[in-house]
Amino acid sequence: MEGSEMPGPCDPEDLLDGVIFGAKYLGSTQLQSEKNPSTNARMAQAQEAVDRIKAPEGESQPMTGVDLFISTQRIKVLSADTQEAMMDHALQMISYIADIGSIVVLMARRKPASRKSADSTASSAAPPKKCWMICHVFSSEDAQIIAQAIGQAFGVAYQQFLYANGIKASDLRPGEYSDYLGTQELYNGDLVHFSRSENIREVCISKKPGEILGVAIVESGWGSILPTVVVANLLHGGPAERSGELSIGDRIMSVNGTSLVGLPIATCQSIIRDLKNLSIIKLSIVHCPPVTSAIIKRPDPKYQLGFSVEDGIICSLMRGGIAERGGIRVGHRIIEINGQSVVATPHEKIIQILSSAVGEIHLKTMPTSTYRLLTGLDQPVFL
Repeated sequence: MEGSEMPGPCDPEDLLDGVIFGAKYLGSTQLQSEKNPSTNARMAQAQEAVDRIKAPEGESQPMTGVDLFISTQRIKVLSADTQEAMMDHALQMISYIADIGSIVVLMARRKPASRKSADSTASSAAPPKKCWMICHVFSSEDAQIIAQAIGQAFGVAYQQFLYANGIKASDLRPGEYSDYLGTQELYNGDLVHFSRSENIREVCISKKPGEILGVAIVESGWGSILPTVVVANLLHGGPAERSGELSIGDRIMSVNGTSLVGLPIATCQSIIRDLKNLSIIKLSIVHCPPVTSAIIKRPDPKYQLGFSVEDGIICSLMRGGIAERGGIRVGHRIIEINGQSVVATPHEKIIQILSSAVGEIHLKTMPTSTYRLLTGLDQPVFL
């Protein structure tokens, strides 16, 4: 990657994974701003944010210890104590970073609320091209280095974008990169699905001691927001099927209070096997369809898709490319492309369809092991 030429305080490779700086969070405030103000106007806004947040001289300043996580994808503010995310911004939503002495001001664009047509007449009278900025104010001895690191993250992200999409900087029209970033909201069907409480539930399955639960499980696939096991098959007449509570595609989060998230498949299998002598099994599950949806936004054929396919199976994924942003998973079998089944389609034809596809490309995929079990290519091992 060319990012190694990008000057700054961090190793560019580290910025791909993310670097962390300790800081004190002083507070946040909102400002209304022109869409594209001058640098001097931005600095004045940063100073105004500091004046609003900073306690007057002699008064105690409320502050919270935080870790600032900076990467080429996102900037997060994590509580130093619990490591919970207090704020999380996609890098492209950051408009300006200012360091004023030991103070860092991070200015992020707020997404415009979608207005209903009823108030469009009222809004048309407002001054044009105004937007709301949210300004986060931090204190740190490393204020200058933090500001430089965020600036460097933008540079490395640009180099990574060129590399991941196989584009030379000279091939981009002015403004094309920022237009591209504006369209590349991270699509993650999992995130949408898991945020709906009706999809998460506790189930209780009764069985005879000595009887197996009657499930076959597979891994959810690298790139999944929730790395855990997926129900790939149910034993006909077994306790899991009899209960009517489980379906193929469901993610198992925990078994009798033991979390399976992030554990290797062999460990998960052992945990489920060890339930054989129990008569009541409590499972925490996320009810999911067996097929995962992905949406790749490809504005032009010159953008590489950023993943490789072998016999319909996704076998590698370019980090930072449009496929990763669209929710593509390594280890998944492609089932459909733009509503057209490719289950029986030869490899060369799949490549041809993908190579020529532009705009929004809708794919449906499922873990290869589930696909092989459902099509009878493999025999399930029931636990």
